[in-house]
This record gives sequence, C-alpha cells and structure tokens, in this order.
Amino acid sequence: MPLGVRYYTDPACSASWAVEPALRKLMVEFGTDLSITYVMGGLARSYEGDLSPMILSWLDASDRSRMPIDPRLWSEAPIGSTYPACMAVKAAAEQGPEAAGRYLRALREGLLCFRRKLDSKEALVEEARAAGLDAQRFRNSLESNAIVEAFGADLEETRSIEGLVLPSVRFEAERGVEWVFGEAPYERWRTAALAAGGVRAGAAAPDPLAAVARFGRTASIEIATVCELPGPRAEAELWRLAAEWRLKPVRVLTGMLWELG
Repeated sequence: MPLGVRYYTDPACSASWAVEPALRKLMVEFGTDLSITYVMGGLARSYEGDLSPMILSWLDASDRSRMPIDPRLWSEAPIGSTYPACMAVKAAAEQGPEAAGRYLRALREGLLCFRRKLDSKEALVEEARAAGLDAQRFRNSLESNAIVEAFGADLEETRSIEGLVLPSVRFEAERGVEWVFGEAPYERWRTAALAAGGVRAGAAAPDPLAAVARFGRTASIEIATVCELPGPRAEAELWRLAAEWRLKPVRVLTGMLWELG
C-alpha cells in the first residue's frame, strides 16, 4: 500500500514555507511509495487594517527555519486574501498531483520570496504558465464551479479536524493513520510515516546539483536537509558549484535560493 499523505496548507502560510525542507526530504526518502494530496486550509478570507504584524511573523518563520523570506509584500502590495491562490492550487491539481506540487511551490516562492501580489486571476494564470502548466486548461479550471466546490470541501475538511493548524500532515499506509500537527522537524515526519507503514525507497541522498536539478529553485537549508550535509558544508558546496557556473544564487532578503546556472 502506498504511503498516502494529506498535506493541509496554504500558499501564503509562512509556517508551511518553513517546513519545505521536510516536504522535499520526504519525497526523496520515500520515493515512488509516496502519494501526496494538497488540502487547502484557507489561511485568510481577507486581510484588512494594519498588516505590519505579518512582516514580523514572516521574519520569525525565516529565523526559525533558515528558509529565505522577503516580507515587504505586506508593506508594498499586500494580497487581499489567500483564497484565490488556494483555488488556483485546486485548479492546478486538475493536471495531476505533480503539477499541483510544482504550482504550489511556485506560488510560495512568488509570495514569500519575490513579493508578487498573487491574488488575481491573471497573476495566477501567469504563474501557471511559468510553472509549465497548460495555461488555458488551468484558466478554464479556475473559472469553473467545480474548483469552488473543491476548495469548499477542503475548507470544510480542515475545519472539522480538532487541533489542526497549518501546516499539518496526515500519513496513511497499511499500519494505519498518523498525524503531525503544526510546524515540526523532519524527524517527526519520518517517524509518523514509518509508524503508518511507509517504506523508505532506500536510495542514497542526492548531491546538491542533483537536488537542484530535480526540484528547481532550492534554499540552502533544503540542500542541507535533502542531501544530509552539515549547514556549512552545504553552503560551501553550493558556492563551489556557483563558481563553476553550474548553479546560480538568487538573492532573497533573508537568504538565498539556488537554481541551475
């Protein structure tokens, strides 16, 4: 039985961005045994009033996790709601789980790293195009009643589970169901996955270049986690690859993302 994962999240959730290293390590460690469904928790129907606390919240998330964040979105062009981005992820899922994951990551980077105001249809369609989705099919899905209903079902599910906060992860396999509620280190994800009956792929950890080739833009802490390297060694290897023009650093306010050169 595959390891089924229901991942309760929101594209603009800074705590979910903080656990991206764990999500990517899970993908590597459990390989093709893993099946992920992204459940949109709807962080905020609307944002109003003084949004300066969001800046501090995002900076705190970056400090805890070492994931790069630029919170100036909230002072320059704040989003009015996370609901449009949530529905956009449901629309992307119409093109398969891999497309949904790729698109969700693109939204996270756009919002949390590049200060993009991703709360309108055209902005969300453009992100879909840039992420390699069929843009017209995505637009059609986004405009459909089925996506509104799918997001509504996600909201209902999220709010029906006692103790659930974003992010939360539900693991299910042959031994049963295990939960991890809230922001947690990867070790807790692995323990829950194994307790549910997940089976490790058994493959060796990738090297940094292979990790970036697989995932696209990747933070330094994600490389350290996925490649099982101490932080200083991961940084040194990334800059060595950059010096050889094989990787390119992308500066974010509190850190770096890395992409193929």
